[in-house]
Amino acid sequence: MQTLLLTLILFCILIIPHELGHFIVAKLAGVQVNEFSIGMGPALYKKQGKETLYSLRAIPIGGYCAMEGENEESENPRAFNNKKWWQKILVLIAGATMNVLVAIIVMGIALSATGLTTNVLESVDEEGPAYNAGILAGDEIIKIDGNEVDNWGEVSLSIGNSNGEPLEIQVKRDMNTYTYNVTPVLNDDERYVIGIVSKLDHSPLIGIRYSLPATWNMNKNLLTGFKEMITGGVSKDDISGPVGIVSLVGDTKDYGFTYFLYLTALISLNIAIINLLPLPALDGGRIIFVIIRGITGNMISDDLEGKVHTAGMLLLLLLFLLITWNDIIRLFN
Repeated sequence: MQTLLLTLILFCILIIPHELGHFIVAKLAGVQVNEFSIGMGPALYKKQGKETLYSLRAIPIGGYCAMEGENEESENPRAFNNKKWWQKILVLIAGATMNVLVAIIVMGIALSATGLTTNVLESVDEEGPAYNAGILAGDEIIKIDGNEVDNWGEVSLSIGNSNGEPLEIQVKRDMNTYTYNVTPVLNDDERYVIGIVSKLDHSPLIGIRYSLPATWNMNKNLLTGFKEMITGGVSKDDISGPVGIVSLVGDTKDYGFTYFLYLTALISLNIAIINLLPLPALDGGRIIFVIIRGITGNMISDDLEGKVHTAGMLLLLLLFLLITWNDIIRLFN
């Protein structure tokens, strides 16, 4: 039950902002939106607004913002096909932009929940070299061997690279500074340690400060993964669809809620990248058509573009079914 609930929450976080991005920018651009749907398949609930039909559908793995003149010719001056090229691109890119924004926000929450290591000590092992030298819990390490250490990574690196030689560690305690000579020792993992544990900072400022760089690093890793997928460096077993996502969500029960947050940010960013791929039916493919038609004029009609996107959608649905089947086979194996 928990897995089902978390999966529904995940799909809502991924789908609603994406379609809402298209909807809001379309309305701002004066485009007539005929239907705004969350979910696919049979309608569970419908409500007719002044202009737009709002619907909730049975299968929570997608949604759509159906605009007038999106896939066909329309004489309506408010139709998507009659808008300026830059308005079309803004509408098309809005969904992926919202997914990126969701990834940044969720990543910030996850980072704050996980916490960031600081140079303040949470605890000091009473049998370790640091405690024997006089260092106490609550001390803040500010210098090692006369060199300032700005973060916990520099503290760990200095201790790890000591080769067991004595270190001069300067700490701040109650507005005063104290200097101690500490000799690191090897632990069971053959690493030099002095018996100290960092205090984690869970403030919201941590999430605000590091969410953007963390999301950017995640984006670079995803782009590398896409490159490997194209060049054959990734097997089909490394690709998952909705069934595989449900399985990953189930793992959050073992790894904790922050794992669910990181997974949400990862998938949201993944959706943004996929939607911007230059393939028919995807937002990226539609943007390519807007650019080409802006250059060539009327050489490509609205109906022809619509047929290309329809064919692209059928191919994407076939790929979706193949990935889902692969997920099911992997699940039973």
